[in-house]
Amino acid sequence: MRLLLDSNGLHQPGESLDRAQLTDLYAAPARRWMRANFVSTLDGAATGGDHRSGSINTEADHVVFDLLRRLSDVVVVGAGTVRAEGYPSLRVGDPAAPRLVVVSHSGAVPESVLGGPEGSVLLVTRKGADGRALGRSRELLGPDFVHTAGADTVDLVAMRHLLEDQGARQILCEGGPALFGSLLEARVVDELDLTWSPKVVGGDHKSIVSGPPREVAMSPMLLLEEDGTLLSRWRVTP
Repeated sequence: MRLLLDSNGLHQPGESLDRAQLTDLYAAPARRWMRANFVSTLDGAATGGDHRSGSINTEADHVVFDLLRRLSDVVVVGAGTVRAEGYPSLRVGDPAAPRLVVVSHSGAVPESVLGGPEGSVLLVTRKGADGRALGRSRELLGPDFVHTAGADTVDLVAMRHLLEDQGARQILCEGGPALFGSLLEARVVDELDLTWSPKVVGGDHKSIVSGPPREVAMSPMLLLEEDGTLLSRWRVTP
């Protein structure tokens, strides 16, 4: 990948980066850090024609996607995105993979994440979730791996504290747009990693964030390019 901007000045613009240098450039600046990773088309769509983000991914995006997972202790994803994208348990066949944290308003755990080792998937929901769904999730995942935070909605500040208390220092959110919007509203996100796929798709598609209007200032940390794909890091302004 070719470096275009590095706010820390570790490397010079125009320099080609190897995997070790890329890892250094994506290292979190603090021991406790939460980032969100998204891909978008040039016209702002977070998915392609099949309504999945995978159809707009590029090879460069896959490289950073895998790197961010390796740098993380847990991956947080909304239950709707898990179902839409067909997420499996991340530790199926890879015990070293980060744990998957599913955020569910209903209290139901998506079937696609089942089948991994015990404890590889955590479910975070609210106290007001459907009792039957919540009981079933506890049966499937184990009672120690289903947590409630908040009453009517999932308290995302409490969720981050819960994950950190369990040893998750580096937290990665992979969506979807509604969860990302709520995380921004709760002011628990430190960084946005955004890939621009070199294509437009038109039509009516979701952007990387949805929900009520909000304004969150960010400052650029990193900009890379490979085969037309632009990859960036943005720090949320406190």
